[in-house]
Amino acid sequence: MRSSERVQAVVAGHTCLDMIPTFESAEADLHALLTPGKLIKMGPLTTAAGGAVPNTGLALHRLGIPCRLMGKIGDDLVGGAILDIVRAVAPELAEGMIVERGISSSYTIVISPPGVDRVFLHCPGANDTLGADDLAYDELSPARLFHFGYPPLMRRMFIDRGVELATLLSRVKNLGLTTSLDMARPDPASEAGRADWRQILARALPYVDVFLPSFDEILFMLDRERFDRLLSEPSSGDLSTLADAALLRDLAQQLLTMGAVIVGLKLGTQGLYLRTSPDPDKIASIGRGAPTDPASWADRELLAPCFEVDLVGATGSGDCTIAGFLAGLLHDLRPEEVMTAAVASGACNVEQPDATSGIPTWSQLQQRIRSGWNRRPVILPLPGWRWDDAGTVWRGPTDGGG
Repeated sequence: MRSSERVQAVVAGHTCLDMIPTFESAEADLHALLTPGKLIKMGPLTTAAGGAVPNTGLALHRLGIPCRLMGKIGDDLVGGAILDIVRAVAPELAEGMIVERGISSSYTIVISPPGVDRVFLHCPGANDTLGADDLAYDELSPARLFHFGYPPLMRRMFIDRGVELATLLSRVKNLGLTTSLDMARPDPASEAGRADWRQILARALPYVDVFLPSFDEILFMLDRERFDRLLSEPSSGDLSTLADAALLRDLAQQLLTMGAVIVGLKLGTQGLYLRTSPDPDKIASIGRGAPTDPASWADRELLAPCFEVDLVGATGSGDCTIAGFLAGLLHDLRPEEVMTAAVASGACNVEQPDATSGIPTWSQLQQRIRSGWNRRPVILPLPGWRWDDAGTVWRGPTDGGG
């Protein structure tokens, strides 16, 4: 039997080689650390396949979800390194990778000193050329779920007001798969940063069942004025600490109105926020990854706090949170359990410097959750919210779950 016949999830989108230098200095001021002309003693270089495709795909694989990766690379040294890394985990994961001769593969140098938010030096390479016609749609047919990540870092996905992105997602949706989409925050001064993201989302989200961007990404795209205002306020580099329940609800409602069915907003150190369609029939119609009890997913508003961990590196934390969410959905868990699996996966990720090596098996993850793992406090104002009976997630005042 070919591996594609047992695939449950296909992960497509942005793919690169991550190069992560190990900092021996614990200076908290990145500007002081990277002073021009200063010699900085470094530790070993960690290399890993990065971007949404390897990060989310390899995390899903580690969580026991059979999957296929469909990222685009060149036939150069960097592309070969990406394939070697993926094949070392499991050869079948690389069978769907798109290799094009004569183009450069993407790479990212991750500057991530201890206690300091990351800085990325990124070459988009082949990602800028990926289009709807690049995907092998016949290989999608056995899968239940399709996840696409980082269109703001892929030029063909955001030019022409997102026509290519909507075309790709609509083709996948027509095959009966549950579709999932993640974002990335572009440089405001870049071509992607100047794109009309409200219009791009309005075109794409009718073909998206599960939308899992971060709070800062979606605030940038839907309310640039407020984004700029919050960015000017002190937040330790984590804009999500400046959010409130009303703003989260408003952003999520806009995304549901545009067409998404399940919306999760990643909140960094504050956890994960969930808002879903109030219509159980709409939940039931999201494709082959739909829950068997759609009513338990309808009209939900939840917030799952992060778990306590010793932070080593945050590379890929959002992608691993998504992997935990999608794995929980494919395991047909209730939304409270899916949210908990998502933040638990993200927590395991940050205990290692690279994007996926900290992810355990699904059974190990569930055992750690049941072991009494402590949660981080939530500092967001949540008037009217309450803990659910199991003490795992916060329930919003508009939550319709039983």
